[in-house]
Amino acid sequence: MQLAEAKAQFIANWGRFGTNWGINRTMAQIHALLLVSPDNLSADEVMDQLNISRGNANMNLRELIDWGLVQKVIIPGERKEFFTAEKDIWKVARQIVKERKKRELDLMIPVLKDLSEVEGDRRDKAVKTFTDTIQNIRKFSEQADKTLDTMIKADENWFWSSVMKLFGSKH
Repeated sequence: MQLAEAKAQFIANWGRFGTNWGINRTMAQIHALLLVSPDNLSADEVMDQLNISRGNANMNLRELIDWGLVQKVIIPGERKEFFTAEKDIWKVARQIVKERKKRELDLMIPVLKDLSEVEGDRRDKAVKTFTDTIQNIRKFSEQADKTLDTMIKADENWFWSSVMKLFGSKH
């Protein structure tokens, strides 16, 4: 497989995978293009290589910057803005986890806390079912929150050695 074909396949597949991480396909394709580009790219180059509109390129580049996955690069003497993506996949994964946590889990936990304080007689089957379910989701969410915080703060080597110990240990 030639580089151009491999690059096109990577960009297409990363775009498809990105929808599973909570970002749209074009945003993920731009990210993929920047990941595999040896040089910083301008918005015009992104538009040309992915055959997308200026508005689409600019909107998604800004969103990638908001996610912390892409940085703007100033090149002295150039009027255009250039962009680059973090190439360290561990940092990329941590940043995606951090953003998903912020956009989902951090918003859900306070809601679950409020819902767990529902009033009613716990002997009532409907009240008990509701509160038990909310409490289970809340416990799971809080544990996931702690685990994700640990991953976000973790050094890559420590994280993988901990995972290997977890799977290698016998209980």
